[in-house]
Amino acid sequence: MLNYRLLSLAAILLLAGNFPSRAQTAAWNNKQCAVVLTYDDAIDVDLDNVVPALDSVKLRGTFYLIGSSPVVAKRLPEWRRAAQRGHELGNHALMHPCDGSLPGRSFVTPDNDLSKYTVSRAVSEVRAANVLLNAIDGKATRTFAYPCGDRQIGGVYFYEQLKNDFVAARGVTGGLQTAAEVDLANVDSYMINGQSGDYLIELVKKAQQSHTLLVFLFHGVGGGHGLNVELKAHRQLLRYLKAHEKDIWVAPMVEVAEKIRVQQCAASGKAGG
Repeated sequence: MLNYRLLSLAAILLLAGNFPSRAQTAAWNNKQCAVVLTYDDAIDVDLDNVVPALDSVKLRGTFYLIGSSPVVAKRLPEWRRAAQRGHELGNHALMHPCDGSLPGRSFVTPDNDLSKYTVSRAVSEVRAANVLLNAIDGKATRTFAYPCGDRQIGGVYFYEQLKNDFVAARGVTGGLQTAAEVDLANVDSYMINGQSGDYLIELVKKAQQSHTLLVFLFHGVGGGHGLNVELKAHRQLLRYLKAHEKDIWVAPMVEVAEKIRVQQCAASGKAGG
């Protein structure tokens, strides 16, 4: 009888191990994981390929717009309509400054070299981009993405002065994290360049198994950028996400980050109490 009870208890514990706790999934709308689809640089393929693809399966993404991009100026009504359909227009700075002092940065022009910026200039340009974005979508809440993933000017983390302007900032380091592990000042993301649809789906499956946040970082989708993913691979990913939407929360970065912030604040309050 005792052995039977021990075996039953072991079976219950084994089964419990296969299901996430409520604490693990609360930040993901009580689903297995969260997936955020982000697209950088405000390029034509965002509007030509990506927005229609997302809309066709009723999924929403985050588009990190460079304020000075001619594609923003020329196609502003289309960006506005995308925002009205629930896509986030994120801030990717006004001029997309990158640190030209780092290796492999020959593409950085002197005018847009972050290493030659002052912190106040960087902050001012990001805030100017926010004013532009607000004029497009009328929203005051959004997220930021570091151009080239660069976070420092002369050893100073310039985003420290912008924390009250955004819900979160997306970085470029690949990783899957629980809500407790996420650094909202530097959210992990997987930069995609040429990988297959199977690879993208495998990442999602890993997030499902580990009950974590997965952020995709796309540039070109079907062309339009040196960093690119094929349309077929992107379509495969969207089809998988749609087919498993009861298990996967797919939402813009701003919504997921807000949920994480609430979760972290609640956990911090409990720890403090």
